[in-house]
Amino acid sequence: MTMENVYIDKTAQIGSNVTIEPFAYIGKDAVIEDNVIIKSGARIEYATIGEGSVISTGAIIGSEPQDLGYKHEDTRAIVGKYCQIREHATINRASGEGNVTKIGDKCLIMTGAHIAHNCVLGDEVIFANLATIGGHVHVGFGAFIGGMVVVHQNVRIGEMVIASGFSATRQDIPPYAKVDGRPMTIAGTNVVGLRRRGLSQDERTAIKRAYKYLWYSNLPLSEGIQKVKENVEMNKYVQNLLEFCQTTKRGIYGIKRNNSKEQFAEE
Repeated sequence: MTMENVYIDKTAQIGSNVTIEPFAYIGKDAVIEDNVIIKSGARIEYATIGEGSVISTGAIIGSEPQDLGYKHEDTRAIVGKYCQIREHATINRASGEGNVTKIGDKCLIMTGAHIAHNCVLGDEVIFANLATIGGHVHVGFGAFIGGMVVVHQNVRIGEMVIASGFSATRQDIPPYAKVDGRPMTIAGTNVVGLRRRGLSQDERTAIKRAYKYLWYSNLPLSEGIQKVKENVEMNKYVQNLLEFCQTTKRGIYGIKRNNSKEQFAEE
């Protein structure tokens, strides 16, 4: 373990084969698991960094939440295994006694991205440069959030979503969607992402058919859900999509009409 010109608080726990470069700050109640690399100028406190993760220069993990209701209660941030937290990204610890901000395994949080208090990211999520999410946002497995995307607090983003850069949302984004704009609207399904994740042709076709009923039929969402149940072959992905829609509290933006018709026709 490199130690020169490094501050390590007496309460911190450091695993084996950890590299900590000069001028890093390992603060109170930090837990650094095995094989982690912490680069010069990073600051970590009230946080756990999972095995094999890399924390780049200027990244700040576990800082106080930007929440006026925070009263210095005992909370923390958790970064999973084999994550990359790039330069000057910020991950706030949670607000509310015993709560956590949680990043899943194998996530990539690029330069300048911000993850606010009480957020939960699934495994293999990617945030591009300067993407920003407010407090209590949940992001599903394998989602890709483009550069400079802004997400309002308490929003849910479903698994395997792709959100184009410089877009924004105040409402939930359903699983498997390709979204774009301010506000984000559904521009189709994330065809390339689903294929890369190993979904079969039949599984992708079922998702596409469900999307047609839910957002391209001009039906109210509740009626679209019923049509999917009656007419689409069920698999775990369609079931997940329906459950997401049925439990939305913030609503879901509609479809982007100018290109969705072509996308559904060509797949």
